[in-house]
Amino acid sequence: MDRPQQFAFARESAGYAPLRRPGSIRRTTSIDSSWPSGLGEPWEMVGRARDLLTPEQGDAVVLGTGGFKILTSPIREIMRIEISPDHPRVQEMVGIRAGGASRRALVSVLGDLQGTPTFQLLDDFAGASLVAGWIWTRWREGQASAPQRAAMQSLAGRNGVMDNICTGFTVGGTSLKPDGRPDNSNQSFAEVGPLESPDDPLGWHSMPFQEGPKKRRARRIDLWREGGLLKVDAGFQDSGSNPEGRRSALHEYRVFAEIEPETGKLAALQALPMILPYRECPGASVKATRMVGANVEDFRDVVLETLPGTMGCTHLNDVLRALADVPALARLLP
Repeated sequence: MDRPQQFAFARESAGYAPLRRPGSIRRTTSIDSSWPSGLGEPWEMVGRARDLLTPEQGDAVVLGTGGFKILTSPIREIMRIEISPDHPRVQEMVGIRAGGASRRALVSVLGDLQGTPTFQLLDDFAGASLVAGWIWTRWREGQASAPQRAAMQSLAGRNGVMDNICTGFTVGGTSLKPDGRPDNSNQSFAEVGPLESPDDPLGWHSMPFQEGPKKRRARRIDLWREGGLLKVDAGFQDSGSNPEGRRSALHEYRVFAEIEPETGKLAALQALPMILPYRECPGASVKATRMVGANVEDFRDVVLETLPGTMGCTHLNDVLRALADVPALARLLP
């Protein structure tokens, strides 16, 4: 085969989050990015998270909340940080660059927060900051200049060269120019509606309305017990506000998982690609089943070992990494 396998475009959102199940825990997180001084300048990231128990009977109970405010440099270094709840060592994260360095520092400095909403938000700083600048491509008219877009692209891969960093950027695919840089002329996205269902006003934590070039990464993890297993229904979306007053999304996944409660091993996995930018991207969903049999508590380490490079998708890998907190959440289930 001369070219990577191509799939039908993934261009349709799953829509509203499903209604919460009685006897379940829902974790929701969001990371909003905005550029008060414009693209190419330091930008602000605000993370919000909540764990909500929906009992079999009675009112929902908030089990925990978390948040952060980060000012990040144009090369994704932490310039200023506040987290909620506060932590005595959090200022040690200043100067750390997003990516492998930030995730290693997070475990070393704030490892005692693992399993909490705040830790998950901070772990997702790497991925959320990587893709945040994409929203400027939706504001082409006088907003993002060609040099600014080039600077944005240079933050990813190897100084902007993306060949073989993931399934979507496999050499020979529709996503790449001959020099290994992304071919945005082939990039796909889709308009999306709100994630919050009008029939379930408590289904998400509060997320502010966005307008102007602002980006949001949102996650949802639903967890419940059924048939002797832990069941997971997870959603993930990278989206942002567009000039038409609506929202555009670049990435969206829906993931279903079954976990053995006694061993913590992943028993079954289904990853559904809803919205992805290139024809090759959905192939990562098939490869993700290689995670079956692994202990989910170790996912933040073993996902990158099992699904490196063209075996995985950067953003699907992030969805799977977040499942590492399922055992901690399961201990809070009735």
